Amino acid sequence: MKASKIQLTSIEDASRRFDPSYHLSDAIVVKKTIAKSPYPLLKLKEVSSGIFNGGRYKRVYVSNPKHGYKFLSSSDILAADLESVKMVSKRYMGGVKELALEKGWILITRSGTIGKTAFANAKHAQKLASEHVIRLKPNNILRAGAIYAYLASKYGYILLTQGTFGAVIQHIECPFVGEIPIPNFPKTLQESIDLLIQESARLRESAADELEAADKLLKKKAGLRSLTPEDYDYFGQHSATRKPSCFTRKVSEFGSITFNAFNNSERIKAIISSIPESHLTIKDVIENGETFSSTGAPSIEVKPHCGIMLINQKDIFDTIVTGKYISRRGVKTDNLVKYGEVLIASDGTLGENETFCRAIYANEDLEGAFISSHFIRMKSNDKVPAGYLYCWLNSDYGFRLIRRTQAGTKICHPINRMFLDIPVPILAKEDMNKIDRMVRNAHTKRHLANEKELKAIAMVEAEIEKWN
Repeated sequence: MKASKIQLTSIEDASRRFDPSYHLSDAIVVKKTIAKSPYPLLKLKEVSSGIFNGGRYKRVYVSNPKHGYKFLSSSDILAADLESVKMVSKRYMGGVKELALEKGWILITRSGTIGKTAFANAKHAQKLASEHVIRLKPNNILRAGAIYAYLASKYGYILLTQGTFGAVIQHIECPFVGEIPIPNFPKTLQESIDLLIQESARLRESAADELEAADKLLKKKAGLRSLTPEDYDYFGQHSATRKPSCFTRKVSEFGSITFNAFNNSERIKAIISSIPESHLTIKDVIENGETFSSTGAPSIEVKPHCGIMLINQKDIFDTIVTGKYISRRGVKTDNLVKYGEVLIASDGTLGENETFCRAIYANEDLEGAFISSHFIRMKSNDKVPAGYLYCWLNSDYGFRLIRRTQAGTKICHPINRMFLDIPVPILAKEDMNKIDRMVRNAHTKRHLANEKELKAIAMVEAEIEKWN
């Protein structure tokens, strides 16, 4: 139990808050550390031209990209993939100018998972974000990258979360964020940190562009077009003019696996028929013709970087993956992720923007980590390169074909026999190798971007630790 005495002035300075969670938080110690700064202290509101959340507006969600704006939630701003998000109607959405993001802003999660930060790059720009995202617009008094690295550090996170309030859904507010102190770091240090953050942002933009180019190249060589909502069945917002999916099947066509209408979708059947005849199945292109999953291991939590990182479905889709660390004892090395594995999120719900059935390529960030059993894992054989297999399963075709295999009511899982029968188009060897290189290059860029960001954050933390 924590107990302490505080001055009445402390309550006044905290907008008359007297709840223990505020006055006994670690931020009190952090503020004392920051107060020892040999450099002048500023407030965030002094180094920004605006700190705001954009406001709340009525949302009408749509499924057709032609009629919608990409709309980011507070958790979406942290994701590596910024395209698989909800869309709001261009016609009915108000406050577009107020909600739109711009490159170079610092984004802070305001509610739910509070105090997480993202540096807005070109892929965030021109998308809308909810009122649960605080926007900070740097004004060049301090370098934008230096402000971001400070807020993303352990010190910044503690200061941001001190202002948490609320009973059911907790929040922080913009005026509180504006009062957070920040040292005016030396110009040379700011420039070094800012350079790392800006390079990190550029690498992420380049990685996203390369993955998009790989997807387009695969479809072009396979003679496939991008899918529209009319091409598949899904659970979510539907247009009133959408034609219902009704069809008949003979009993003899069902077999012994499933007679669920979603699994036997006529629309998906049409998608499969559009795939080139020169294709194999997943079973044909993976080692031993079988997928596998991690087996259970004792989850004895240890200090960060003192064991093996355990990653679950919630964490693995973030830009920087931060799982928890567990003891190596009892963990079989065969269960650790190998570079080039293709992973599929195998448990979840059927929401259009859920991670269920989404693909992951195991790059340098995931190599050697221990992932939970909630993933289908596979290694490609010599018939297709791993990057090409990932590119196909990560495409709109791959995603819809995997979703088609689902079974379950609330928490769904792919039916393994159906999953192994998913077709994989086979292109000329040089085309598949080119796509593989593009995928590997893109994921290496993501890894390098993460390294640069973490280095910048470490520089801020190392500087502050000198003052103790």
